[in-house]
Amino acid sequence: MVRAGLTTERLVRAGAELADEVGFEQVTVSALARRFDVKVASLYSHLKNSQDLKTRIALLALAELADRAAEALAGRSGKDALGAFADVYRDYALAHPGRYTAARYPLDPETAAASAGPRHAQLTRAILRGYDLPEPDQTHAVRLLGSVFHGYVSLETAGGFAHSAPDSQESWTRIVDALDSLLRNWPTP
Repeated sequence: MVRAGLTTERLVRAGAELADEVGFEQVTVSALARRFDVKVASLYSHLKNSQDLKTRIALLALAELADRAAEALAGRSGKDALGAFADVYRDYALAHPGRYTAARYPLDPETAAASAGPRHAQLTRAILRGYDLPEPDQTHAVRLLGSVFHGYVSLETAGGFAHSAPDSQESWTRIVDALDSLLRNWPTP
């Protein structure tokens, strides 16, 4: 018998909250069952296994990030759009560390194609249109921005910038300025 009030959506959201609290790696169907004070077997009518749960959390995180990025980019262009986009990723990672990790969870090609992942690339390319980058430079720039944002956020959330001046916000602002300058002056081969 399915426990009243348990739905797949509710379980995935609770799994995402759990990921933010204890880390995405620690999220399992067993941990989720403990959270709801139910037997593990009662969750299997909603979730196949822990991998299914993690995939669903990843899809939720990708969608949340894409929605926030789209909202932040509306009506912006150039450096203003770049800064807003960068801040969405950083703010999301700081507020939701488990979900941010989930957004990097490996998905099979079919699931990835149907996820909000392609929206992230489209949003990044929308920013880059303001910099008039042709292909393949646009693809290189998408990869550069993703690498810088993810690398910075990963180091920051691990405490890598906590013990030295200037504070990480000042560095973040300078990095976005530097990226804007690079994009406006993209090197030609």
